[in-house]
Amino acid sequence: MDETIRILLGILILLAGIPIGNFLAKITKEELSQGQIWFKLIVLTGFTGSIVSLILRNDVLFFTFLFIVIITSRSLKQRRRK
Repeated sequence: MDETIRILLGILILLAGIPIGNFLAKITKEELSQGQIWFKLIVLTGFTGSIVSLILRNDVLFFTFLFIVIITSRSLKQRRRK
């Protein structure tokens, strides 16, 4: 039961990353246009880290890396729309 609550809490925090990423994309337009390659590198590193932490069964690192990926990818997606 404790593990289920921890996973559900992690999913809720990941879902909170969507509006946070949208908000950060709106207030950091200059950084997104200049450093788009670095944002893509962050997404790639986050995916790699989440896969490694999934293999190592480290939930905290897994959700942390996915949170970073969600926020960064939302910022990139907002940049492509404009």
